[in-house]
Amino acid sequence: MILSERIKKETPEAHGKRVPAYAYVWVTLGVTLLTLLFHAIGMSGDLVNVGLVYLFPVLVSAVYWGMGPAVYAASISVIMFDFFFVPPYLSFTVEDLRYLISFVVYLAVAILTASLAGRLRQQLEMVKAREATTNSLYALSRQMTAITDLNTLQVNIATQVSLTLGKPAAVYLPDGQGDLLVTSSSAPESEGEKDGWGDGESEIAIAKWVYNHGQIAGKGSSALRESPGLYVPLRTEEQIHGVLAVSMDAGEVNVQQEQLRLLEACGGLAAGAIARVKLAEEARLAQITAESERIRTALLDSVSHELRTPLTAIIGSATGLLENDTLFTPEDRRELTGNIRDGALRMNRLVTNLLGMVRLESGMLQLNRKWCDVEDIISVVLTQVREFSPNRNIQVELPDDPVFIFGDEVLLEQVLVNIVSNAIKYSPDESQIIITVTSDKSPSQLTIMVADQGIGVPEAERIRIFDKFYRSESTQHVTGTGLGLAICKGIVEVHGGTIVAESNSGGGTRIRIDIPMEAHGPRFPYSEQGEVEE
Repeated sequence: MILSERIKKETPEAHGKRVPAYAYVWVTLGVTLLTLLFHAIGMSGDLVNVGLVYLFPVLVSAVYWGMGPAVYAASISVIMFDFFFVPPYLSFTVEDLRYLISFVVYLAVAILTASLAGRLRQQLEMVKAREATTNSLYALSRQMTAITDLNTLQVNIATQVSLTLGKPAAVYLPDGQGDLLVTSSSAPESEGEKDGWGDGESEIAIAKWVYNHGQIAGKGSSALRESPGLYVPLRTEEQIHGVLAVSMDAGEVNVQQEQLRLLEACGGLAAGAIARVKLAEEARLAQITAESERIRTALLDSVSHELRTPLTAIIGSATGLLENDTLFTPEDRRELTGNIRDGALRMNRLVTNLLGMVRLESGMLQLNRKWCDVEDIISVVLTQVREFSPNRNIQVELPDDPVFIFGDEVLLEQVLVNIVSNAIKYSPDESQIIITVTSDKSPSQLTIMVADQGIGVPEAERIRIFDKFYRSESTQHVTGTGLGLAICKGIVEVHGGTIVAESNSGGGTRIRIDIPMEAHGPRFPYSEQGEVEE
């Protein structure tokens, strides 16, 4: 049951509501039956006990219907007592005038008893109403506490307040320019209404007045009483966050006061919840800002170091060739030229990774999908890494049938170059690196695993190594930016795949890539005879 209706129903007299007519009918019927019962059981001569028993209808009426029916029960009991039990019988006259004093005393006792019973009943109803209010506010508080998004919170506030009070409700919050707007309203009462209550010009004008003055306005309050609703500011100790409003009917003043107190309590809870969400959002933005600053610093440090090292090698080798060409043997020239080439390749990979990260972060990465031969991709990758891996034994294991994947060939090559380069960088000379390619037809999926015999990655860091600029403590002695695996993860996920780091059974690390082979296109029309199917 709606709380406001429960309050009104449980406290009819407290709010000046009329007692139902059937209450007086039941009182009349009860006193009449009691009179007939006295005569039936032979108690008509026991006036003292008859008078006491006549108090029961009075007490019952006071408990269930209040003072009016109780006084009516006391009056009709005195009439019945005088007419049927006081001599002369069947007459309103009395032989002994002292009976009149008894009648007055009986009425006084009955009215006093009814008054006390009525007060107890009102107190009980007030306790029940306060319990219902407390339970409703507690439920509302629990629901608001679990919400962390401001938009969802506003919708929840309008909906819950509307359900609690049984009336349309609206929440007003200021926008970026400080203009108060309807940010959420309860659902429209009928299907024909497109918008909820509260978005009219008069409602918004009153809400702005309440927001600017910080005062309650509307029906049941001391300001703008003729307005169609009741408006309370969403105030905390620091500031006013907005306005909460409900549509009000032209009801009784006492009912409006009850709803005003209930709406004030709801407004206090809503203001606290809004303040909490705003503080959480500010804390999140501060954390993002701090993280951005940390990433910017790490990027500058890594890039400057990664660029300076190969650039120094290039400048030194080129200067040596230019100034001391006659002193160098052909083998020396070949070594210096190789240093220049390796440095240039290293800088090229760094720039490629930086550009790739920028494209991933900005959402500008567009896949140039086409059918690619995985064997060709691996051949290109081995060509790029062969020059700086003379002392590694790289073994490739391919399935018997050619494997094709519908993806971006250049980006997939970049992924494998980064992974194989890491395997070379973090593994000792003369160790073995195995590239294994497998494919499953159901579901159509390509799996590429690159296993090395290097230093390995601790289990606690196997997820974090794919974070931007993350460098394990055990690899700080090796140059790097911490971008390569982050870019690999972004590219693989854009293709709809996954990439994970595992422990290699022979020691070291194994990087596993799973990519759907037919993410956005039909299966490559390849036949075993090497012909393209029509």
